[in-house]
Amino acid sequence: MDMVKLFFGERSLSKVAAVYESEAAAQSAARQVTQLPDFEGRQVQLVRPFDPDWGRRVEPEGIGIWRTAVRAHLTCTIVGLAVALFAYIGLWAAGVTAILSTPAVSLVAMLLFGAMFGLMVGGLISIRPDHEAVVAPVREAVRDGRWSVVVHPISRTQLADTRRTLGQTGVPIFQTL
Repeated sequence: MDMVKLFFGERSLSKVAAVYESEAAAQSAARQVTQLPDFEGRQVQLVRPFDPDWGRRVEPEGIGIWRTAVRAHLTCTIVGLAVALFAYIGLWAAGVTAILSTPAVSLVAMLLFGAMFGLMVGGLISIRPDHEAVVAPVREAVRDGRWSVVVHPISRTQLADTRRTLGQTGVPIFQTL
């Protein structure tokens, strides 16, 4: 299984956006991206000024986001537990008195801390702080009466093609990590 799939349940992990002053420029850019090889129409979203539902165009994968939350939390918790267990074994093998004098309590405490830190890392992955790089400019464009094109590439090739195509339109490009 792909390591990324252990943490993420979304089809598209990247987002690329560009903001335009006119509808014609935005539609032209959206059409150019849609005509790239292997693109599906739903991967390219046109966000209109003052659109009350703009958030769904930027983050259309509601179910995928839930899958990401579940997968990230489970995977990170398991990794946290494994790290805690190996740390416990290492401390026990090193002869640390606190571990040797209360082995069961020490093991439970370390496993709880491992699980807790794993859940916190899973939560950080789930909130996807990198998405703010796209969400903020699109939110501002919607509020200011401008048009945005938001693209959800599903491969590195699509990501590169999208960046190149939108970059040729002469406007700043915003992208998630």
